[in-house]
Amino acid sequence: MRVLEGVVVCTVVLLLSLGSCAAVRPDLTITTIKQDPYTMSKGSQLEGYCMDLLSELAKKLSFKYNVHLVKDGSYGRQDESGAWNGMIGEVVRGEADLAIAPLTLTAAREKAVGMTKPFMQTGISILLRKDISEEAGFFDFLTPFSVDTWVGILAAYLGTAVCFCVVARLSPCEWSQPQTEKNSFTLSHSLWYTAGALTLQGTGPHPKALSGRIICCTWWLFGLVLLACYFSNLSTSQGSDSNSLMVKGFEDLANQQGIEYGTLSGSSTLAYFKNSNNPTYRKIYEHMERTKSFVSSMDEGVRRAKEGNFAFIGESVSLDLAVARHCELIRVHEVIGMRGYSIAGTLDLMQHILTKTFKNCSPMLKNLSVAILQLSEAGELSYLRSKWWASSCMADPAKASSLQPHSLKGMFLVLALGLGLGVLLAVLELTAKSRNGAGEQRKSCCTVLSEELSQRFRGTTTNEKRSEETDKEKA
Repeated sequence: MRVLEGVVVCTVVLLLSLGSCAAVRPDLTITTIKQDPYTMSKGSQLEGYCMDLLSELAKKLSFKYNVHLVKDGSYGRQDESGAWNGMIGEVVRGEADLAIAPLTLTAAREKAVGMTKPFMQTGISILLRKDISEEAGFFDFLTPFSVDTWVGILAAYLGTAVCFCVVARLSPCEWSQPQTEKNSFTLSHSLWYTAGALTLQGTGPHPKALSGRIICCTWWLFGLVLLACYFSNLSTSQGSDSNSLMVKGFEDLANQQGIEYGTLSGSSTLAYFKNSNNPTYRKIYEHMERTKSFVSSMDEGVRRAKEGNFAFIGESVSLDLAVARHCELIRVHEVIGMRGYSIAGTLDLMQHILTKTFKNCSPMLKNLSVAILQLSEAGELSYLRSKWWASSCMADPAKASSLQPHSLKGMFLVLALGLGLGVLLAVLELTAKSRNGAGEQRKSCCTVLSEELSQRFRGTTTNEKRSEETDKEKA
């Protein structure tokens, strides 16, 4: 008899369910929770990422809904008796059909209620203040130029100094000075003069010959461009970037002692580190437990990170929002413990049976999952993310890389041409003087030129040699 009653009851429920499949679905009751930027108050209305997502889903699935805030202000946690509170509890008790919020998809929640496909992926990352997250090196002042460029600059400096010395020896104008200055452009003085000219410091005496002045002007131009490039690249290279972070990930965080770190007390993030078998993550948990560096809210974690010398560990999407709102903060690239945010709904066993039997009676959660995937493929979810996570900060200039030699090849070419022209003019000046001297001494031009070269690089000119010989004859 009881079996017969059970069959009758099931038949009645089946018929009623069939009727509900054909009938117009009543307005859905949606529960949510206030959290920026998912759900926020705007007068008497609610707005945010979740509200926009709910609106798009309603358009796709043609349903109406009423939204209310969860009564106890909680996401949903299971107590020792197995009862759920928060939004999950409202769905379990039938007080709400759906719960839309940044609800993490977990095994316990999936067992208690139905969960859709994730509408957003998140994970665990690190939030830092920019100015404490950069590692300064002793030789950072060399970073504007690459090693090859520095080698090229050194070669240009030595080459220019040698050309100064050679031109000063070759040009007759440099030997027509008073006796005290006749040999002023020695190699050591040329090195000093070239260094002073590069740093825009005057170090006399200056070249008198046209050939020397051409080399001097070319070197000044090269130095001006070089200094401009150096200081420009140095200023941009000091900009904060995730590549210059002292803490690039959780392993760096665990192995350093200078920056304190913590996470939200009682959060799933803390549970992740507590239950992990990874030695690095266990080390992080033990440090936080030992120092009691927990925060009571997301706002407190962001505030402590802004104050400096504190790294806040939290969910990456929440940290991205903090970075968008607070320009002095930065999030590291590494993200661990990837998880998804899903919509929770009631589990209906009879509806599941009907779905298997009648294809036109599809469960709401499955339809929501399909709609979420369609929105993702159409780029709507990415648009909503960029809309509600828009940054109010000015974009930092791109971090400049070290200048390579090819970036300054034009200036190296100009310098080489200037050096070549200066040396050529000095040779022509000496050749012209030797030609005139050849007529006076009745020697060939080549002989006089050879004598001039030999004597000049020994530090005496022909005129000086003649004066010395005359003095000896008088003596």
